[in-house]
Amino acid sequence: MAHKLLPTSLVGSYPQPDWLIDRSQLLKQMPPRVRATELWRVAPELLEQAQDDATLLAIRDQERAGLDIVTDGEIRRESYSNRFATALEGVDIDNPGTTINRSGNPIPVPRITAKIRRKHAVEVRDVKFLRANTDRMVKMTVPGPFTMAQQAQDDFYKNEEALAMDYAAAVNEEIKDLFANGADIVQIDEPWMQARPEKARQYGLKALNRALEGVQGTTAVHICFGYAQMVKEKPPGYSFLAEFEESTADQVSIETAQPNLDTSVLKKLPHKKIVLGVIDLSDPKVETPETVAARIRRALPHVPAERLIIAPDCGLKYLSREIAFGKMKAMAEGAAIVRKEVAG
Repeated sequence: MAHKLLPTSLVGSYPQPDWLIDRSQLLKQMPPRVRATELWRVAPELLEQAQDDATLLAIRDQERAGLDIVTDGEIRRESYSNRFATALEGVDIDNPGTTINRSGNPIPVPRITAKIRRKHAVEVRDVKFLRANTDRMVKMTVPGPFTMAQQAQDDFYKNEEALAMDYAAAVNEEIKDLFANGADIVQIDEPWMQARPEKARQYGLKALNRALEGVQGTTAVHICFGYAQMVKEKPPGYSFLAEFEESTADQVSIETAQPNLDTSVLKKLPHKKIVLGVIDLSDPKVETPETVAARIRRALPHVPAERLIIAPDCGLKYLSREIAFGKMKAMAEGAAIVRKEVAG
């Protein structure tokens, strides 16, 4: 599996079932940065069991669709970042602060009142559960230190770089634990490097490389323009991408479908594997395998097939389960078309 040409994978999330989470509430708001327990439809004492059952559904859907690398669908998370970010020491989650989000609106965020430290492993049970329930390669995702530092109100450090570096140390401990407990790939989500490229150039890569320091295992960094549900108009190019060539991450995960990205930019990442986003999450229409194949082919003049992993643009969590499954299946079938062509 590890050596299969054009392997397929989710970026991380898969839709949570309607019986588990209030999807109408989820769709109405930006991804929560503080806890949002009101989203869960299941009583607290039954929640872990319900999340386990929903995670099994997500795993089986990925297997049925033919994906090569399986995630836990991030089913236990209210957002990609808040499960980890609110589990750290130094964060006052009961009295949130505010920050301006990527759309320019104020949102409640964790307030930093002391030194950021990881108190305990946050996702180790998740990766063990995933590993126990599939024989395919597995990937776990963690929020990146730069993004978490941007998604917080700093009342303690008064220095964004110092804050990001302590987040990086916490992420580093978590990643090592995830690999020790069965992860094949760990992906760091850093969407805010695209949103705030000037700051990312100052200390983003330094924080990312600190998060990856001494890590043994395949690592990826995901950079996107935001969920299609929230961001309808996407720029045709990244403001921060070529810089990742200097990172220690093995893979760089990008969107090419919705923004219709000029894939020649991929030549600037000659030593990275590219997790190529080929599923447009802004369009509820399920792509045909041929459409997916055409999007994969666009990258081939710039990146050899051996360095490509095929994925959706971003997480699928805001799509209906039916549409998400259809798109995922089309993605696997589209990759199979190009795999045959490349293999000759």
